[in-house]
Amino acid sequence: MNEANQKTQERTLSFAVRVVKLCKFLDEQGGVAGVLYKQLIRSGTSIGANVREAQSAQSDRDFLHKLEIALKEARETEYWLIVLVEAEVIKEEKVRALKQESTEIIKILIAITKKLKEKQLRTTNCKLRTGEWK
Repeated sequence: MNEANQKTQERTLSFAVRVVKLCKFLDEQGGVAGVLYKQLIRSGTSIGANVREAQSAQSDRDFLHKLEIALKEARETEYWLIVLVEAEVIKEEKVRALKQESTEIIKILIAITKKLKEKQLRTTNCKLRTGEWK
């Protein structure tokens, strides 16, 4: 595993732990916060799980698929953080750093998946030109 993959795993794990701590707080609040935290904890902890699972991918295609799932989960997590603030369930300053980190994780995952897709496209084009594609 290269250093970038290791840092991404560490970063998403740290993010998941922060999401769990926020969800513990939301659960204690009860009411709608006690309902919304369930959505947030599922998506927020799934990001790192999928990044980690990608490390055991059976192919480049499988690796890309796992990271695309992580990206979807990161976007969903960002959505739930926005809902919590907009619905005045929690003050924006309490989740500002977490929301910023979700945005950074999204950017990282977009960059990685874009690079992998470009690599796959080059490989496919090369096979088509050389007649290896059947």
